[in-house]
Amino acid sequence: MDSSRQAALNEVIAGLGYDFSGEIRIGGDYVPVVVDGRTAFVSGQVPRVGTEVVVTGPAGSTVSLQQAQQAAMICTVRALLLLRQSLGGLENIRRVLRVGVFVQSAPHFSQHSEVADAASGVLRKVLGDRGAHTRTSVGVMQLPKNATVEVEMTVGIEAANDL
Repeated sequence: MDSSRQAALNEVIAGLGYDFSGEIRIGGDYVPVVVDGRTAFVSGQVPRVGTEVVVTGPAGSTVSLQQAQQAAMICTVRALLLLRQSLGGLENIRRVLRVGVFVQSAPHFSQHSEVADAASGVLRKVLGDRGAHTRTSVGVMQLPKNATVEVEMTVGIEAANDL
């Protein structure tokens, strides 16, 4: 396991103040990661810790920008933990290709990219230059479980036969 990537991920997790040591639970009839050749697709992750979605409601109304950014970070940590589990380690991530960030927003909220920056920051901190990616951030009316943020990603990986 790449100890520097894992150490950076542990630092992010410690800063969030949540315990991610248990199973990363999903909330429906789907798989959280699909690997196809040299690409891994991570299903949308909401800010769930254990069984609880910890940041809910619309950004710009009941949720502050800082809380929405924390939600984006939690979603991204979940995605990285799922990738680590599916790929056998963070070192098997060749490059983050694309990130989609969905923000449940109050009508006047327009800081979607600032929320998405928190997710991007986690990826750069943990993966360095391999965490640089293309990105889309959009405001939506609702998300599953009333989550404030949902993050999905597409990741280039080492050749599947090398894993």
